[in-house]
Amino acid sequence: MNWKIFAELVEFKAKAASVFPFVIGMAYAWFHYKHIELMNMFLFFVAMFLFNMAVDILDNYMDYHHATEVHDYREKTNIIGREGLSLRLVRNMIIGFIGIAAILGLYLTIRTNGIVLILGIISFSVGIFYSSGPKPLSGLPVGEVLSGVTMGFLIPLICVYLNVSHLVQFSFSFFGNIFLMSLPAVFAIANLMLANNTCDLEEDVLNKRFTLVYYMGKPAAVRLFQLLAILPFITTTFSVFLGVVPRLLLFLWVIAPIIWRNTKQYSQRQIKLETFPLAIKNLILTVSVFSVLFVLGLFIY
Repeated sequence: MNWKIFAELVEFKAKAASVFPFVIGMAYAWFHYKHIELMNMFLFFVAMFLFNMAVDILDNYMDYHHATEVHDYREKTNIIGREGLSLRLVRNMIIGFIGIAAILGLYLTIRTNGIVLILGIISFSVGIFYSSGPKPLSGLPVGEVLSGVTMGFLIPLICVYLNVSHLVQFSFSFFGNIFLMSLPAVFAIANLMLANNTCDLEEDVLNKRFTLVYYMGKPAAVRLFQLLAILPFITTTFSVFLGVVPRLLLFLWVIAPIIWRNTKQYSQRQIKLETFPLAIKNLILTVSVFSVLFVLGLFIY
C-alpha cells in the first residue's frame, strides 16, 4: 500500500475537519484561562488523529461489505475493492488505530478525571457506529447532525477540558459557551456531510442507505446547504458580542462572498466529481480562517 492509496483510504484530505476544531479548542483555552497542558494536547492530538483515520477506514470497509450487487460500487468505486486491498490488513489497521487511541484516552483520563472518559466513550461510540452495526448512523437521517456535533463540538470541548480540568467545574456555562463557540465548525462539518449525501443519493438508495437527503429530497437539501453555509458567520457574530471569542473573528465575514459563490455553484448541480469539491472548499475555508483569526485574536484582542 503506497502513500496515495493510504491517503485515500483514511480520507486524508478531509482531516481539516478534526485538526482545526483541535486548534480552536486550544485557542479557547488560552483566550479564557491562559493555560495549556502541552502533554495532554500532544496525547489527545495523536489519539484524535488515529481514531479519525480509523473511522474513515472503517467507513470504507463497511461500505465495501454492504455494497449490493445491483451496481459496480464495490469493484470500481470503493478504494478497497478498486485497489484490491487485503481485507485482513485493513481490519488490522482499524483495530490497531482504535486500540492505540483508546489506550491514550485512558491515560488522559488518569491525568484528569472521569469526565474525559465519558466524553471519550461518546465520541468513540458515534465514530464506531457511524458506519458499523445493524443500522449504521451514516445511513440514517441523523448522520449530518452527529458528524457535525462530534467533530465540530466534542473535539473542542475535550480539548478545552484537558487544559483546564483542574481550574474549572464542568458546568452548564462552561459547556454552553464552548458549544456556541464551536457552532461554526459544527455547521461547516455537517454541511459537508449533507453535500456528500446529496451527491450520493441515488447510489445510497441502491446500497439501502436512507439519509436525511432521502427524506427531504434534493431541493430541500440544497436549501438547507445554503442555510448551513451562512450560519457560521451569524453564530460567530453572536459569539463576538457575548465575549466568547475575540473581536477579530468579525473578519470572518470577509470570506462570506467566496463561501456564497461556491454555495451558489453547488446549488445549481450536485455532482460528486464536479461540484462536491466546492463543499470541501467551503469547509476548509470556513474552519481554517476561523481558526487563524481566533489564534491571531489572542494577541490582537
